[in-house]
Amino acid sequence: MAEEAKKKDRTRWFREMKSEMKKIVWTDRKTVVKDTGTVLLCSLLIGACIWIADYFFINGIQLIITFLK
Repeated sequence: MAEEAKKKDRTRWFREMKSEMKKIVWTDRKTVVKDTGTVLLCSLLIGACIWIADYFFINGIQLIITFLK
């Protein structure tokens, strides 16, 4: 009896999942490409800002260390 209940639950779950998948509105290729480009550009800009800040922090700390010696 417990096996039948599990099978019914599993069948119900797949039916509901199929129903929910039909409700999804997928974006078109143009939008996906544009959004991907935006994400890559923002990632590069943020990475460059972090890299520049890291460069100045390292040089600043090295400068302080040389003055303290």
